[in-house]
Amino acid sequence: MTFVTSEIPKPRAAIDVELDGGSATTVRRHGNPDGPRLVLSHGTGLAADLYLPFWSALLDDFDLFLYDIRNHGWNEVGPLTNHTLPVFVRDHDRIVSAIDDHFRPKPKVGVYHSLAAVVAMAATATSAMSGDGRPHPPQRHYSALVLFDPPLYMRGVADDVFFDLAAIAAVKTRRKTRRFASLADFEARVARASNFARVVPGVHDLMARTTLRRRADGPGYELRCPPEYEARLFEDIAQWTRKLSLADIACPVKVIGSDATLPYAYVPSLDGKELDAVEYESISGTGHFLQLERPAECVAAMRAYLRRFPTIW
Repeated sequence: MTFVTSEIPKPRAAIDVELDGGSATTVRRHGNPDGPRLVLSHGTGLAADLYLPFWSALLDDFDLFLYDIRNHGWNEVGPLTNHTLPVFVRDHDRIVSAIDDHFRPKPKVGVYHSLAAVVAMAATATSAMSGDGRPHPPQRHYSALVLFDPPLYMRGVADDVFFDLAAIAAVKTRRKTRRFASLADFEARVARASNFARVVPGVHDLMARTTLRRRADGPGYELRCPPEYEARLFEDIAQWTRKLSLADIACPVKVIGSDATLPYAYVPSLDGKELDAVEYESISGTGHFLQLERPAECVAAMRAYLRRFPTIW
């Protein structure tokens, strides 16, 4: 396997998908058009291109589609009122349908981290609810889902503590620096962050290039996803995750998590129904950004799981 952390390859093709409220997202196609189809997206505040160390190892064998969640990555920033999980679910359904419409229908596997994993669960689980309180009809977009560290249940953390942690995260996120004098300034800050201490070489620079854009109103750079947008998700993500059940997803699921022995690690519920419905594996020595820390192990775990599905290949 070849892993890349420097030059982001140009996509083989790209389409703009119109979303609600006048927004749009650019879906990029990479890799081998004759290979199994994967659809990949990212965690909150990040971008699909940041996961290059992970997905660059898939280019020879897979037909890979990347997209950024609205208000992230390649996308322009739209209204804050539309930065909610129910809106993301509607976006997801439209994006995945557009891939089939433009590039012919084909069996697909969703490969999602963190926020994108929760969005995919909400789109495919019968237990999910739409923004107006009505059930969201489960979509059968996928032959399988591979979910990296979905933020569902924290080991040893009660619900009220989980909600408190989410509220604290929202407050801290709103205090984040939004503007930076240079890419190097931002990169130095990322290098000092404990949650990025284990990433492979090159990720700090890659994060600067994929999560910042040049300011339109002066010199320097700013976050592509503003802190107030990211904070809003922390405020309501906890209640949404409590409404989701891995047992209700309408396709096979593999959860690949961070090191389950670390404090506050995300793990599936200990409920027997959930454990029977999902295959779970943790990658030793990793935190929440495991695809950026141990990309080889993450790719190997995913490949081993997908080899069980001859219809995908």
